[in-house]
Parts: sequence; structure tokens; C-alpha cells
Amino acid sequence: MKAQLLLPLLLYLTFSAFAQTRGPQKAGRPLDQSPRFQHRIASQADFDKLSRTYYQGRFYALPHLMFVIDRTAKDGSGRRIYYIDSKRYSFHSEFLNANYLTLERGREFFRNNYLEAGRRFILGTIVYQTKIGKFTFEFWEGDLAISEIVREAYREISGSLFAAVCFKPNSALQEEAVARLRDVPYLLATEINPPQDYLPLNLARNVGVLRIIDRMTDDTIIDRNEIVIFREPPISLTPLSGVITTTFSTPLAHVNLLTRGWNVPNAYIKGAAELFKPLEGKFVYFETREDAYTLRLAMKEETAEYGRRMARRSDLLTPAADLRYRQLAELKDQRKHDAIRFGSKSANLGEVIYGVRRGVVRNVIVPPGFSIPFFYYCQFIEENELEDVIVEMLGNDRFNHDPVYRKQRLAALRAMIQSGILNPEFAERVVAKNHSMFSGQGVFVRSSTNSEDLPNFSGAGLYTTVPNVKSDEALLEAVKTVWASLWNYEAYEARESFGINHAAVYPAVLIQVGMNADTAGVLITTNPFDKEDRNAVYLNAKRGLGMRVVEGRRVPEQLVYNPRSRAVRVLSRSGDDTMLKFDENGGVRELKTETQLTVLTDSIVRKLARAALQIERVFGGIDQDIEWLTIGDQVYIVQSRPYIEHGQ
Repeated sequence: MKAQLLLPLLLYLTFSAFAQTRGPQKAGRPLDQSPRFQHRIASQADFDKLSRTYYQGRFYALPHLMFVIDRTAKDGSGRRIYYIDSKRYSFHSEFLNANYLTLERGREFFRNNYLEAGRRFILGTIVYQTKIGKFTFEFWEGDLAISEIVREAYREISGSLFAAVCFKPNSALQEEAVARLRDVPYLLATEINPPQDYLPLNLARNVGVLRIIDRMTDDTIIDRNEIVIFREPPISLTPLSGVITTTFSTPLAHVNLLTRGWNVPNAYIKGAAELFKPLEGKFVYFETREDAYTLRLAMKEETAEYGRRMARRSDLLTPAADLRYRQLAELKDQRKHDAIRFGSKSANLGEVIYGVRRGVVRNVIVPPGFSIPFFYYCQFIEENELEDVIVEMLGNDRFNHDPVYRKQRLAALRAMIQSGILNPEFAERVVAKNHSMFSGQGVFVRSSTNSEDLPNFSGAGLYTTVPNVKSDEALLEAVKTVWASLWNYEAYEARESFGINHAAVYPAVLIQVGMNADTAGVLITTNPFDKEDRNAVYLNAKRGLGMRVVEGRRVPEQLVYNPRSRAVRVLSRSGDDTMLKFDENGGVRELKTETQLTVLTDSIVRKLARAALQIERVFGGIDQDIEWLTIGDQVYIVQSRPYIEHGQ
């Protein structure tokens, strides 16, 4: 699979789905009872009711609505087609999840519905071409649609749409597919919009380094500060500063929709690669307007303002940290406000323990542990003379503008941290504390930074956890591993994209007794699939340790619990044929298990859900994303963080 197709598309494949009316709604929008789709579009009024229009008021405004054809479902006259309320849903995946037609998400959804010839769903868009007064249907430009899929879609739409329709291919491959068909009329993009020298696709202005890319490959990495001229239209993108294409693509292309969201200039400019070749590698100013564009060398004050803007962006997101606190504090002695010393993962667990002591949270246990505050990371960096290395790296021009070099430098820094020397007194204190609390039991060594659980930024999955650590030597190495993971490439990129000041991010280390779980997973105190079903509790679970649930390997058991009716709805059974358990020598080992068997009983589901809603109250009613495990009938809580709907 093309690597460059995956990450940007994942920006689209957001959670949504499953509208089950229940109980009093949490604060938020009221439940919308309007139809989510129609199987037929019998009139212009039907089309207008479901369609949306991008580029409203501009000369190529395009009313359009999404459709889904379920190739496995019969409705008496052929395949089942859904014309989607496209004002309500932004993406096909959102609609399909919302109505439980599929539980696929992310890479699995992308692969099965855009790349596979034997796909279950045909996903496309009906567009009213205002320039020519005709309806067309089209697929995403990265869809590897073959002739039979085009033909099948044409037949289904022709039998359920009130007006004549033809296919508009959005890629060379799709043009080849429809050219082989005699029974499907089609229109090329150039027939609808005759080629011009300039077509603005998003009106904006920006400064960035000009780059020319002949063709995207698996190894192509685009930096955030680049304005790129593409000789071939890109299928999708990661964030950047501007886009210029030299081959016309549809205004509804995913790339064009992305640039609208990023508010960066985007235009088709005929011959741009040749016109602006002399500016390649230089900072340029790019502005798109309705009637014209500007692309020139950036002036000194423009590049300076760009730098100040980026600096201000980071300064606004400088997480608080107490770097003086030195105590190795147990979880039971921490509260939420101690996040400035130990990070929110650790401090939030302390808050849950406090809730248990008060009786607000019942029938759960937080495994005991202790935390190494930020101070000792700073001490380690200073004593190993790494502070200047980090400062130089963060200020290095090539590091900031060359992603491949950046990845190499971050790996080198992690290696230096891993090979660094721990302060002997500190190492002795950590080992002694571990012995006094756990006496040879295996422990999990986990990260807890001050950059996690910020508003709209969870930091989930960015840092490294070392499981079932047993020896003193392994414990001290694990501490360094967790510290080094502050500079994981994915963690750096996530913080950078969000505008977090890297120099102000510090890792604490949480050392917590390991629990050899029978089952484990994640639950959310709302329905992450459906924005209209806020009071439900969503759970996913697997046998054994919960690491794979968090990593997202294979399908977990998925359930939704309705607190009002106490009903448990099974969405999927676990597809895992192995589970992770502790190895007696340390670490974990993989054991064979059966698939599709029940992981959680209804009684455990209800127990977990009750505890989760109690924990939610501890945190002021804010939806929580909770990691849990069970041993027998006992529930253990190992993390609670605010749930972020489009979490990192």
C-alpha cells in the first residue's frame, strides 16, 4: 500500500456512528431526528435537501452529495444504494460507522474500500455541474476503481436518481477504466472546465520554501514550511504551507479540501514548474486571489514575521512544569494538580485513588506505583551535557526543514540518552523505592509528560512503555528509555503540528506494579462513533495485556453500554488469535487463543461502565478515555485522560 496515501486519509476517517436514543443528553447539540439517507433521489428538491456546496458563491460552486452502494445488500431491485445527508456527515466512513454498516476504520477501511476490487462498498459523490447543467458521479482520485465498479455504480445511480448522470473520472486510471466501457457515458474534467492558465482552489496567502515535486513516491516527505509545485496532482498530503498543481484536478479532490481546512493557498497554475524553477529552495511569498496570484521571493520582513508567527505559536503552548520538586512520590499521595510535577497520566491516577478513598469511585483498584518527577530528567540532561545538543538541534535550520535529517537527529539524540550515565544517588533511590514497594515484582515503566492531555491534544501513544521490568539494571535502563521517548519522531511531529514548545516539554516516569491481566482494554464515557449519542459508554477489550488494544492491532471486542436501559450491544467480537501475558523472566510473551469468543461478560461490562461514569464525575463531568484491566472479577484502572474526539 502506498505509504503517502495513508496518513493524510486518516485525517478523514474520523469516528462517528450508531444513533441509539437513550437517557438525558450531555451538554451538546440536541438529537437530530431527520433522515440520515435516502435510497432514491426522486426530484431536485430531494437532491437539494441532502446536498452541500463547497466554494459557495464562486463561479465553480458545486452542489454535491455522497453516495454508498452496499454490494452485499439487496433491496428488491439490485444493490442497495444510500444517498447520504451530506450536510450531516462529512465523510463516507463517518456515515458507514454511524449506521453500523461497517466497523472498519483507519487503514483497514481505506484498503478495503478504495483499493480492493472485491470491495463491499462503492463510495462516491453525485455532483451537479453548474457550468453545464448536468449531473455527474465521481470517485476519490486515489480510488483504484476498475471498469466493473464504474459500470455497477452507473447502473445503481441511473435506477435511483431522477436525472440522467454520467461518470467524471478524476485520475488517469479512472479514465482508462471508463474508456473501456461502451455503456457508461462520461465527461472529462477538461470538458467541464476548459483548461485555463490559472484557477484558484483556495484563497489565502503564506510564506514558505518553494519545492518542485515531479511525482510522489513512498519515500516522499513534505515539510510543513514548504510551498510545493506538483507536476502530478498529489493524491493526498500532510500539512504544508501552500500547493500549486500544473495539471488540473477537480475542486472536490481530497487535497483541495485539505488545503481549505489548513487555510493555505492552493491553485492550478499552468507551467508553474518551469516558470518558477529559479525560485526553488528559496523562501517565497504565495498569494491566491480570485483573478490573479502572486508568487515571488519573500521580503526580509515577511520571512521575519513568519518566524515570529511560528515562535508565538509555540510560546502560546508552553506547558507548565515544576522543575524543582525532587520527591519520588507514590500515586496515592498525588492529586490532579500535581501534573506540573509528574505529568497528567500519573497525577490523574492519583486523583482516581482520591476518588476511591472518598467513596465517589467504587469497586475498582488503581495498581500502586510511584513517580519520578521532571527534575531528574533535567538533572540527567545537564550532567550528561546534552542540553547544548538539544538546543543546537532544535535551532538547526536543516533539522527544521529536512524531515529525513530530522528523523536521523532525533534517533541520535535518543541513543545518546540511552547511553548516558545516571546520577548514582538518584539510581540508588529509584532502586530502593522499587524494592520497598514491590519486592521483586514486575513493574511497568511508563511515560507521563507535561505535554499530554492539553486541550485538543492528548499525546496518546506517542511515548514508550516498558512492560514487566524485573531486574534493577533493567529498571534503570527502562527509565532512560522512557526519557528518550520524549524525542520519538512521531512525538516530535505531533507536538510540532500542534504548536507545542519542545524545549518546555519534560517527561516524568511512572513505575507501577504490573498486573498480569485476564482482559484489558479502553473505554470511553461517550459514544465515539456517534455525536448524537453522548451518554453511552463505549468499550473495547482483548484477552491478556492491553498493549495491543492501545496499539490497534486486529479487531478488539467492541461494545456499547446504555446506562439507562443497562443494555449491552455487541459491535464485534475479538479477532485476535493470540494474547500477551507476562514472561516469568521479564517482558511479555505471546500465547495462542481462540478468536470470536466472548471477552467480557455483561456483568463485567456494567461494572466497568459504572466505574467509568464515577471517574468521569471525579473529573468534573468531562468525558474520559480510560485504560482498564481485569483479573477475575476485579477491575483495575491504569489510566484516565480527557477524551478528545479527534485525538492524536
